Amino acid sequence: MSHLHVRDGISTVQPPLSQAIGYVVVVVIGVIIALVMMLITKVLKKTTGEDNEKTEMFMTANRTVRTGLTASAVISSWLWSTALLGSSFVGYEYGVAGPFWFAAGCSPMIVFFALLGISCKRKIPEAHTSLEVVRIRYGRVAHVVFMILCLVNNIFACANMLLGAAAVITAVTGMHIIAATFLLPVGVTVYTFVGGIKATFLTDYFHTAIIMIIACYFSVKAFSTDQIGSVGDLFDLLQAAAQRHPVSGNQDAFMLLTTPKAILFGILHTLGNFGLVIMDTSYFIKAFSASPAAVVPGYTIGGIAYFAIPWGLGTVMSSVALGLENQPNFPTFPRRMTTAEVGNGLVLPYAAITIAGKGGAAAVLLITFMACTSTLSAQVIGVSSILSFDVYREYFNKKATDRDLIRASHFGVIFFAAFSAGFSTMLHYVGINLGWTLYMLGVVTCPGIFPMIFTILWRRQSKEAAILSPVLGLATGLAVWLGTASRFSGEVTVASTGEVLPCLYGTVASCLSPIIYSVLITVVRPQRYDWDDFKKEKLSLEKLDGDMTTAHHDHAPHGGGVEDWGRAAVDQKELKRWGAIAAFWAAATILGHWVIWPLPMYGSGYVFGKKFYIAWVVVAIIWLWISMLIAIFYPIFDGGIEQIRDVYRGLRGRKVVTEAIPRDGKGDTSTSTSAGSISDTNHVGEKQGNKPE
Repeated sequence: MSHLHVRDGISTVQPPLSQAIGYVVVVVIGVIIALVMMLITKVLKKTTGEDNEKTEMFMTANRTVRTGLTASAVISSWLWSTALLGSSFVGYEYGVAGPFWFAAGCSPMIVFFALLGISCKRKIPEAHTSLEVVRIRYGRVAHVVFMILCLVNNIFACANMLLGAAAVITAVTGMHIIAATFLLPVGVTVYTFVGGIKATFLTDYFHTAIIMIIACYFSVKAFSTDQIGSVGDLFDLLQAAAQRHPVSGNQDAFMLLTTPKAILFGILHTLGNFGLVIMDTSYFIKAFSASPAAVVPGYTIGGIAYFAIPWGLGTVMSSVALGLENQPNFPTFPRRMTTAEVGNGLVLPYAAITIAGKGGAAAVLLITFMACTSTLSAQVIGVSSILSFDVYREYFNKKATDRDLIRASHFGVIFFAAFSAGFSTMLHYVGINLGWTLYMLGVVTCPGIFPMIFTILWRRQSKEAAILSPVLGLATGLAVWLGTASRFSGEVTVASTGEVLPCLYGTVASCLSPIIYSVLITVVRPQRYDWDDFKKEKLSLEKLDGDMTTAHHDHAPHGGGVEDWGRAAVDQKELKRWGAIAAFWAAATILGHWVIWPLPMYGSGYVFGKKFYIAWVVVAIIWLWISMLIAIFYPIFDGGIEQIRDVYRGLRGRKVVTEAIPRDGKGDTSTSTSAGSISDTNHVGEKQGNKPE
């Protein structure tokens, strides 16, 4: 890729860890996690009535996941192996600007998604997937179009994760890259097969905790080595690196926030990530799984906390790689990293090995495995929901029972795990790596962004516009992408299509052209949709023994998150209020990350001085540690302690405490488990309005 500082050569770095360690982490630890999750699933069923043989529980956790666990799951959903590896990769290429634009390209769409999530809660509370919303509003043709777009999104997202993770595992252990590619999804398949979305939430929490602890460890370890004693020393090392490897026409490239190539990457990354979020059914599933009062605070807190991970970790570790690349203990010494090594995401592991030896390699191996499997589980459950609800139930068995849908979901889990591994293997053998997929993702993920947003928020988008605009947008994006690659390089190859400018132009065309197509087609064929029509279709799969889903009643689960859920009335007025809050935070996040913060530095051409760089890194590290505390402790205090207590009581044969909750804030009550359980579901067998035994 010509935009990189091309350094040809074959990697001769010997893996610091043995293949046995690689197989232990990928296979043994994966299976252990799966077995533990199976045990937890059985214990929860026995003690709190969370029955994963019920479709509502398997797919939506009875729609009662609380704010703390939602925030942790949101952080985990974006905590891709790509984020850990890619933020260091772009920091190595673009200096301090790289990790900032990587983070700025991740947080705004998470916070914006809170607006879509709460809008779905208000308009179609019984939905399981975003595609059900499309089908009800526009019919089967639109349903199939968006289904294909969502599946393409999931396929490329998984390939992006597996390519980077497998390359790193191979680099640090010597494990065969194809073996790593196929074995990574094994544990994910097992625990998602058994536990469904609740297993995904819980393993998200566990994986995120480990990743955040290790990330914070690296942020401290980097400054406790003999070669780097302080942030100021790291600045001096970067200055020396800039002298050794000057960027043509810009000697201050490592210390400018707004280098041109970094801004281009930021635009490309932001648009591509909007596609990855909005066209990813797993995000909608987690929003549907959250309690109504947990959607907005959960996604907002999670999105803002997430910013520090690519920013803080990427800044520190890329700076370490740049500063210590000429030291004897750097894995590639005496040469620089090759373009292939950088593109495969090896900046982070090489920096970790330099500052922490084999322990650093083991830590990177573990967080890469955790990040990959955690995000894969969300992708797998998302695709299985499409195959079960949107394919099997809609087109093969309208009267599907719980057993039928769970069976279809299980098939979807196994099928997609195997398919994603096979697809990633194909990409590897044609010479595609993490860097290529990181840049081109937006071309295929962006066409459905605005048609999907309009489906949920704009009642005037017509059926024809919804069907045609994403198709035309995808065609436009592909044509621009391939056309500009040919124009700039004279040929269409893997290398030319992986450059920044063709990917940027293609992504912008894929993202923005559907707005024009949709508006024009809507003007020609106008339509005004009645939101109440969403509620005419029954989407719940079964009549639950206990009235456990917020889709069936209009009270908020007791004891939740940032509001006193015991008294809050989750009615249309309340949901509209949450919608206004979500819109405010979405606008504030986008303006903050893209206008208020970086543009003054761009306008002034500000070059980081030593004191400013120190402040920059210190703030990033502090933010990273705060994010760790949120991800680990917020779910515990927001219901975790109470759920552990309920499980303990259940295991000892005692009844789970239940109490009456005002349904409308005026005395009408329904029963629920004691305040604070993570899923906060009613005890199975207790009917709405009945007193507990």
